Amino acid sequence: MTVTIVGSQLGDEGKGALVDRWGGDADVVVRYQGGDNAGHTVVEGGEEYKLSLVPSGAVRGTIGVLGNGCVVNPRTLFEEIDELRDRGLDPDVRVARRAHVILPYHRVLDGIEEAGKAEDDSGVEVGTTGRGIGPTYEDKAGRRGIRIGDLLDPDVLRDRIEYVVDHQRSVAEEVYGLDVDDSEHAAAFDVDALHEEFTAIGERLAEDGMTVNCSDFLYHRREAGDRILFEGAQGTSIDIDHGNYPFVTSSNPTAGGAAVGSGMGVTTVGAGEVVGIVKAYLSRVGSGPLPTELDGDDDEEALADEIREKGGEFGTVTGRPRRIGWLDLPMLRHASRVSGFTGVAINHVDVLADLPELRVCVGYELDGERIDTVPTTTERWERCEPVYREFETWSAVDWAAVAEEGYEALPEATREYLEFVADEMDAAVYAVGVGPDREETVEVANPFDR
Repeated sequence: MTVTIVGSQLGDEGKGALVDRWGGDADVVVRYQGGDNAGHTVVEGGEEYKLSLVPSGAVRGTIGVLGNGCVVNPRTLFEEIDELRDRGLDPDVRVARRAHVILPYHRVLDGIEEAGKAEDDSGVEVGTTGRGIGPTYEDKAGRRGIRIGDLLDPDVLRDRIEYVVDHQRSVAEEVYGLDVDDSEHAAAFDVDALHEEFTAIGERLAEDGMTVNCSDFLYHRREAGDRILFEGAQGTSIDIDHGNYPFVTSSNPTAGGAAVGSGMGVTTVGAGEVVGIVKAYLSRVGSGPLPTELDGDDDEEALADEIREKGGEFGTVTGRPRRIGWLDLPMLRHASRVSGFTGVAINHVDVLADLPELRVCVGYELDGERIDTVPTTTERWERCEPVYREFETWSAVDWAAVAEEGYEALPEATREYLEFVADEMDAAVYAVGVGPDREETVEVANPFDR
């Protein structure tokens, strides 16, 4: 049995809470793409765990796997594992030997490339986290990347580092005019220093038995009857193929990425449940179109501030305040069609309580035509005018009591809102988030039991 968790919007839908909840019923939780640019917050008994690389299921004691589709910063990985151990947990994390490694020069290149786009009117400033994700995927596609398996063989690693550092020094110096030998950047391009540090990392990975042939490992776990949960990072609208390019991440958060990024067959992943995680309104970190953004008059901006504060809408990794907008159904329809959702979990409905108004974008007007899904180009999406439907608002209640009592305890207006959204996505409601804690989720159906 497999369950795949996919972000339906822009990557801050609260996936970690559902992975944590249903991860307790899984034997293995697999991150299938992305890197330490993907923030997941898990709350258990009032304890908050902020993870950016370790799979969210680690808090529940399940085996966590970083699949071959991930890019891995070993420094971040060990920092998070060590911090969890300091807090009394014992995370069991495995890393695919085919996963690519983020090295220090990737972060340098990420920073200077984004800065260059910001200064160049013809460039597109994406608003990256600066963690080296894009440059690492570029090396992967350019067939000059360094993989986790390379760290296990010092001689192979030396050859790989010498080749790629020579290339990246040239890019940094000749394209961006960077002095790579200055005190700030020298270590990132020092072959000897990199070889020493990452050989030691390889030794720790080997000593701790952390590396796996991911496809083979998951095949045998499934053959033994294990339940496997696939955890996507980011969200559909920043998928490199299906998102609003170029304001996208460098990998595929959509459900198809689970097969490619883990090495499990598409018939295995496709035979399981695919759950889209939805935030009951819209938020975004970084640049790019946001047709329903609340950024107009003073009343709209005040409403955005209220939602932002109540929802804690600040990036887990960057701390940047998120842009706020009404729920966008064209975006959700696109997400459901691309990944084939069997169910949805809708989070943050408590944040919408006591608002003076509540609206949902049900379609777009573009060049005099009504459309129901996201256009293929960013330029066309920017010109879309949202068509709204107004909904009855609801008052705040004892959300913890609601979570304990179940779906029917939700305010009637809340249920009407949820059921309308789910129907438009052609999927059933599996869960409703009414607070950040694991127990503050109204579970309608457990996908592992379907």
